[in-house]
Amino acid sequence: MLHDLFRFLRRWRWLGLAFAICLSVILYGVVVLSQQPVHVTMLASALDTAQERHIIEAFEAENPDIKVDVIEGPNASNLIEDLYTSSFLLGSSPYDLVMMDVVWLPKFAAAGWLLDLSDRVSEADLSDFLPADVAGSRYNGKLYRLPIRTDAGLLYYREDLLQQAGLQPPDTFDELLAASKQLQQANATTWGYVWQGRQYEGLSAMFLEVLAGSGGFWIDPETLEVGLDRPETLQAIEFLRRTITERVSPPGVTTYQEEEARRLFQNGEAAFMRNWPYALPLTNADDSPIQGKVGIKPMVHAESQDSAGCLGGWGLGIAKSSAHPDAAWRVVEYYASQEAQRSLAIRNGYLPTRRSLYTDPAVVQEHPYFPDMVEVVESAVLRPPVAQYAQASDILQRYLSAALTNRMEPQQAMRAAAEETRTLLRRYSAS
Repeated sequence: MLHDLFRFLRRWRWLGLAFAICLSVILYGVVVLSQQPVHVTMLASALDTAQERHIIEAFEAENPDIKVDVIEGPNASNLIEDLYTSSFLLGSSPYDLVMMDVVWLPKFAAAGWLLDLSDRVSEADLSDFLPADVAGSRYNGKLYRLPIRTDAGLLYYREDLLQQAGLQPPDTFDELLAASKQLQQANATTWGYVWQGRQYEGLSAMFLEVLAGSGGFWIDPETLEVGLDRPETLQAIEFLRRTITERVSPPGVTTYQEEEARRLFQNGEAAFMRNWPYALPLTNADDSPIQGKVGIKPMVHAESQDSAGCLGGWGLGIAKSSAHPDAAWRVVEYYASQEAQRSLAIRNGYLPTRRSLYTDPAVVQEHPYFPDMVEVVESAVLRPPVAQYAQASDILQRYLSAALTNRMEPQQAMRAAAEETRTLLRRYSAS
């Protein structure tokens, strides 16, 4: 009997040991799994993916428990918007983070695709941000994104070519045309002026600057009055058409987006360019043929009118469907922080949304023009902040493109654009 008792105890000892081993394996697996980083996903343009990779790397170094998976999309902002929209409409969006243009926010928020961030940030936290960028991050009084960079259209010019010709940077449309022709006739440049003429959102942004610089307006958000068939609009179109017919701009400019214009300008083939601030560090890079030869100034305008740069801007929000909203919020906070925006400003020339960075010593040392940019951004003209902006922009793009490519007479095109826009706004008002 004693023998049987020892055998019983030995059996249970081995069973206990086996149980302890199994339990240890299970606990080890739990610990390992708990140490795996949480993955959050974001869609961004190919250009932004390349230029902002260092921000993601810095965040992940400080937050090893979070991995940011960036899906590279096309460079055209309207195509990025379409990809986000399609994913949300399917009801199972793969994106936790939403990198969005200021003009998308009302649509995305109204559709219920964004997480309300109002309770995650205080007014004191927002006090350093430019007011216009904060306003562009709200919908119906709720905050749906943190602004990470702002934008305003600028005129780029070749300082060296103007100095050699004894010319001053132009202020007006006519001065730009005259300077371009003088430089072309002297064989100093192939083309005078490059801009964004393709039928996409960039065309609306570019045209708004020329339109406001002509004393006109697109849509009055208070009254919903439409100004596309007024004389000032035809004057704005006439300036753009003249750049083509008088061969100041290349015939293909009506197919250009930002990057096509930048490449031509950076290759030394154009004297002037309309573009956003992101292009300046690229034109002044070590491998740029025009390094150190580029100047910037507010956009040209009609005689007796004021300059107007289109206010743009990007911010980061969280998809309402995200399974990891807290991890996503940490990414949003970091992107909007002084540290990240300082890095983006120094390395990429992005205009920060934090006012304090415009006089930050490290930023100003790299970009001495930054203190002057606060006034430019705060005086920039907004694209119409109406709920139907996407449809209104599509109308303008279609008819403006037709006028610029001689498929319609400008007066006919703008009359049709104005009437179609009024119909759109009336339909919304009646609903």
